[in-house]
Amino acid sequence: MGAELKAFWDALAHLTGREVADIALVAFLIYGILKLIKDTRAIQMVYGLLVLGALYLLATWARLSTLEFVLRNAMLYIGIAVIVIFQNEIRSALVQFGRYLPRPFGGRGLRPSEYEQLFEEVILAVTTLAAERIGALIVFERNVGLQNFIETGVRLDARVSYDLLVSIFNPRVPLHDGAVIIRGDRIVAASCFLPLTLNPQLSKELGTRHRAAIGITEDTDAVAIVVSEETGIISFVAEGHISRHLDATRLRHFLRTWLSEPRRASRELSRVGSM
Repeated sequence: MGAELKAFWDALAHLTGREVADIALVAFLIYGILKLIKDTRAIQMVYGLLVLGALYLLATWARLSTLEFVLRNAMLYIGIAVIVIFQNEIRSALVQFGRYLPRPFGGRGLRPSEYEQLFEEVILAVTTLAAERIGALIVFERNVGLQNFIETGVRLDARVSYDLLVSIFNPRVPLHDGAVIIRGDRIVAASCFLPLTLNPQLSKELGTRHRAAIGITEDTDAVAIVVSEETGIISFVAEGHISRHLDATRLRHFLRTWLSEPRRASRELSRVGSM
C-alpha cells in the first residue's frame, strides 16, 4: 500500500500543465453533467450504470468469465438505450450548454428605458387579467430561439402593449387559447402551442397553462408568466421552476432579474412541485 501511495504522489509531482488542464476540464465536464441531471430521472440511470460498472470490475477481478462476457456485450447497447430513453434530458442539457453562447435577447438588446416600458405594459395587463380571472400565458424568448413554437401560432409582429395583451386573452377572441410569445419588445405570435412538462411531482393545482410554461422553460431558456383562470394567481416560471402568488412588485423583480439583468438571475424560484 505504501509503494502504491508513493507511486501516486510521484505521478502527481510530474504532472505537466497540459495534463493538469486536461484533468480539470474533465472534472468540470463531469460536474456539469451531474448538476444538469440532478433531481431528474436520469440520475437513477447513473446509479444503475455505476452498479453495472462495479459488477464488471468484480467479474474481471474474480475471473467470472460468463458474467464478464454478458456485461461487456450489454455495455455496447446501453449507450444507444440512454440516448433513446433520455432524449428530453439530453436535449435540455445541450440547450443549457448553448445558452452561454453570446446572443442578444430577442435578436437585439433593448435599452434600459425600453425594458422598463415593456415591463410596465406587461405587468399592467397581467394584473388586470388576474383581477378579472382571465387565464393567460406569456413567454419571453431569450437566447434560445422559439421559432418552431412561433410557427404553431398566429403571427402578429406588433409592439407589446397593455391593450393588445388584454385583447388577445379575452375569452371571446379566438387567439386567447395558447401562448403569446414576446421577442424583444414585440409580440411575434399568439395562440402558440407549447410542450407540456412530464414532471410527475407537479402539484395537482397546476393546470395546462402552468404545465406548458414549465415545459417550455425546461426545453429552452425562455421565461414565462402564467395567470390562473380559476384563481387569478400570477406565476413566474424559469428553468422549470415556478414561483406563485406574485404581486406587481415581485413580478417586476423577476422580469428585471431574468430579462434586463440576466447575470443576476437567481435560484429564488421554488422547486416545481414544492408549492
